[in-house]
Amino acid sequence: MRKVLLGVMAASAALWIGNVQADAELAKSSGCLNCHNVDTKLVGPALKDVAAKYAGQADAADYLAGKIKNGSNGVWGTIPMPPNANVSDENAKKLAEFILTLK
Repeated sequence: MRKVLLGVMAASAALWIGNVQADAELAKSSGCLNCHNVDTKLVGPALKDVAAKYAGQADAADYLAGKIKNGSNGVWGTIPMPPNANVSDENAKKLAEFILTLK
């Protein structure tokens, strides 16, 4: 039984890591990393800072997906975030969910 449990845990971890890498690639291919860095402020805030600000908010993923699609102004300073019309609603939600996993 213990071997089965360890196998399930290892498989789950591999799937989770695969999803995180895929979402990091989505962030890169969507242009997010042109202005954002995971750990440090670039043009926009660090993605970890965004995750920390919205941690625990029930509607955070939907809120951030809207900001990704429609842009934002004044939340993190004077430099506006332009809209990302080329990002689909589905990918905006995936990106928001990915950002919220960062610690």
